[in-house]
Amino acid sequence: MLVLLPLLLGGTVLRWSGKVDAILVNKVTGDLTIADQYLRRLFETSGERIDAVAQSVDLRRALEAGRAEVLLAREQARLGLDFLHIERDPRWPVVRRALDGQWHSAIDVMDADTLAALSPALAARAAIPLVATRGAVPTDRSTETRGMVIHSAAPLTLPDGSRAALVGGVLLNRNLDFIDTINALVYRAESLPEGSQGTATLFLDDVRISTNVRLFENVRALGTRVSAEVRAQVLDEGRSWLDRAFVVNDWYVSAYEPIHDSFGEPVGMLYVGFLETPFSAAKRNSVITLMLAFVLIALAFVPVFLRWAGQLFRPLEGMTRTIARVEAGDLTARNSPAGADGEIAQVARHFDGLLDRLEQRDRELRDWGETLEQRVAERTQELQAAHHKLERTTERLILSEKLAAVGEITASVAHEINNSVAVIQGNLDLARSNLGAAGAPAEEEFRLIDDQVYRIGVIVSKLLHFARPEEYSGTNRSVDAGAVVRDCLVLTRPQLQAAGIACSVETQEAAPVRISRTELQQVVVNLILNAVHAMSGGGDLRIATAQVEGHVLLTVADTGTGIDAATLARIFDPFFTTKQAQGTGLGLSICRQIVSRAGGQITAQSTPGQGSLFEVRLPVEENSGAADLDKMSQNTGDAAEGAGQDDANTARSGARDGRNFK
Repeated sequence: MLVLLPLLLGGTVLRWSGKVDAILVNKVTGDLTIADQYLRRLFETSGERIDAVAQSVDLRRALEAGRAEVLLAREQARLGLDFLHIERDPRWPVVRRALDGQWHSAIDVMDADTLAALSPALAARAAIPLVATRGAVPTDRSTETRGMVIHSAAPLTLPDGSRAALVGGVLLNRNLDFIDTINALVYRAESLPEGSQGTATLFLDDVRISTNVRLFENVRALGTRVSAEVRAQVLDEGRSWLDRAFVVNDWYVSAYEPIHDSFGEPVGMLYVGFLETPFSAAKRNSVITLMLAFVLIALAFVPVFLRWAGQLFRPLEGMTRTIARVEAGDLTARNSPAGADGEIAQVARHFDGLLDRLEQRDRELRDWGETLEQRVAERTQELQAAHHKLERTTERLILSEKLAAVGEITASVAHEINNSVAVIQGNLDLARSNLGAAGAPAEEEFRLIDDQVYRIGVIVSKLLHFARPEEYSGTNRSVDAGAVVRDCLVLTRPQLQAAGIACSVETQEAAPVRISRTELQQVVVNLILNAVHAMSGGGDLRIATAQVEGHVLLTVADTGTGIDAATLARIFDPFFTTKQAQGTGLGLSICRQIVSRAGGQITAQSTPGQGSLFEVRLPVEENSGAADLDKMSQNTGDAAEGAGQDDANTARSGARDGRNFK
């Protein structure tokens, strides 16, 4: 009641207020129609009277006797005209119509000179000082000197048979009788409520030239101007204004329509309207009355409604509290409507029964949920373990298949290449032997061919080493990692010096590691030569060995160009290289195979623009008898020596042609 009824009353009042406003607009529209009809009737009456004079026998006789001016002066006074004369100038449309043989009457605006030519008194009467008006369009003018006239002309035949026009008119500037007649005709006595008053105004452009609107007590608002908003709609757009408007000093329910001259141009406005204040006061009093009535009704009936609502909604409020407790997790909450009766109490008891069943179902679901979670966790662990195992198996299977395929292809390719290399090498030696001293000019070319043949042999050897590592690995033996590093520096010193690289070595005392000396040399040499390639413009190379938690840690750090993240993830992949045609992409892949076969791990870290760090972790050798060590040394001596010589030759070859291979 306190919410909906005010909304209903407010909507009704708004609708009623809109209807009242529409009725007022309809009334002022009818008032404007009456004023417009009266103005048009004045046009017709003026034209008919002037035509009657033009066709009269008295005027014809006066023209023949040469006394037309006397007669026209008498008729001007009788008809209440401001001017009456014979004219042949066709510049005015009403005169042209009369010269064509038909009388015509219309509104025309004449400037001060034209009025003065008709009568000096007319020009003085037409001049109206402008009064500053709030909301009007700004203007530099101080006086309205033009005059608005009802301009009428009738056809006239002169004694010589020529045509002329009898032209007469009434000046509407300061024509208070004219505007008061319109106001009296439109707003008769008791046509408006007490306190309201009707007004009428004739505008020349936007200036009031005839009005009964008061500027002050007994002072008419001549020279005041219409608001810019009304002017724009009526004069500029040519549309009537039917709405409330601010007129001089108060709000009026107003109607404006444009007035067009005989040329068809808008030259002024006709206005009628009545004061809005009494109607606004009536609406305001009605609203206050309705509000007071509502307050009285509310004071009388609200206590009754509250008592009735309390009896109705108190059980519902209890159910709401119970639902809130259940939502918060308290499934033991109940309504327990003891002693209560009625439909709502029955609903409350039924709701308690539903809560009992809900609590039982929740208990069962919790038990089932715990059991299910335990089974899901166990099954998830089993699936994760199986998935991890499957991933490792799949990776090993894929790698095995790839290596098997590469091994078969490599063995076949190596066989064919070795045959071709043997032919090339044999023919090269035969050419040297046959040419003897005559081959001296081509000795440099022979040497380059010899080096490239050797290089092909090294590449084939690396391919076979990668494809069949078990045939080239040799037998593991105990080696000192620090000693191997120092040997490798001797092998790679030419490349380091040629690149302008400063090398520092730090080898701490550490237990030996079980790995082929040749293979460890191959790993270290490859890492050093990669660092040289990364620091072609010079830099610092740091190599260190140390024993850390059962492992020997070998680190090779450079200050080269570094490796981006995408490339770093693939540097240990077979045949992946960043050296284009200068590398095979097998160096680091072979290094990882060698280290993994020895039970170790090789990792790489790099920051682009700062350098790279490679770490090789090899497990230290467990203590064993000297006899076993001697036996292993005897079995692997030859193989190690051959492999070491091969790595040394690799370094030598790289030094000769300025290239190294990953």
